Amino acid sequence: MQRRFFLFGLGFSGRVIARRLQQAGWEVAGTSRSGDLFDLPGVTCHPFDRDHPLPAAALDGVTHVLSSVPPDAAGDPVLDVMGDALRALRPHWAGYLSTTGVYGDCGGGWVDEDSPLDPSLERSRRRVAAEAAWRASGLPVHIFRLAGIYGPGRSAVDSVRSGKARRIVKPGQVFSRIHVEDIAAAVMASMDRPHPGTAYNLCDDDPAPPQEVIAHACALLGVAPPPEIPWEEARATLSPMALSFYADNKRVRNGRMKTELGIALAYPSYREGLAAIVGKHGTTA
Repeated sequence: MQRRFFLFGLGFSGRVIARRLQQAGWEVAGTSRSGDLFDLPGVTCHPFDRDHPLPAAALDGVTHVLSSVPPDAAGDPVLDVMGDALRALRPHWAGYLSTTGVYGDCGGGWVDEDSPLDPSLERSRRRVAAEAAWRASGLPVHIFRLAGIYGPGRSAVDSVRSGKARRIVKPGQVFSRIHVEDIAAAVMASMDRPHPGTAYNLCDDDPAPPQEVIAHACALLGVAPPPEIPWEEARATLSPMALSFYADNKRVRNGRMKTELGIALAYPSYREGLAAIVGKHGTTA
């Protein structure tokens, strides 16, 4: 059987997933807002948004579908625009990339996939609605709730190198994270072990305060860390988007990902992940 994968939203995570699939012999196509894609040779890319549906033949022969397109105020763009076509396609497997933001603020406590969905941010409330829409779509969907995504080009190492890193200290604040390569590994493992309707938290084993991650990146690069900034001082200087990241405080469990998908994390904490990034780019800033 020809293995054809279609990925709505070839962004940071989507590109890594697409490369891994190509290396495994899959035929891959997908979308971006513009339809331009220069760093993934061999991947057919179509423009897509609410005003630009896919051409009729774009999904021909597709066996597996994944969406990383975020919901908007009107709902989930992929289901709203292409839902009928996807149901007619009847793929063997479907996936939706969501966020651990659906659990809301838990005061630093632990959550798993059975924890209540109690989002504190509007964008996370939209994700809860989008998850429900995908579950009700009739497609064999698997929900992946992603913690903070990092990888080469998007990490504390890159922030330090650019001179933009800040060590903001909000007492008790922690974040869970996931390396982009481990996201790709989990998605591909789910395709080998399908269980439609299941949600998986994709995160590493070490929720950690953000200032510690910055300090570790500096140590790896051999540079002095930026000064610590107390939360009460920092909050007045942060953008609304940056402030929103500090609104939720929780530790995310990943046991289902490990037991049901058989995942052994390549990067079980930010330490291994940042060391690999530094190793690729040298040890000085």
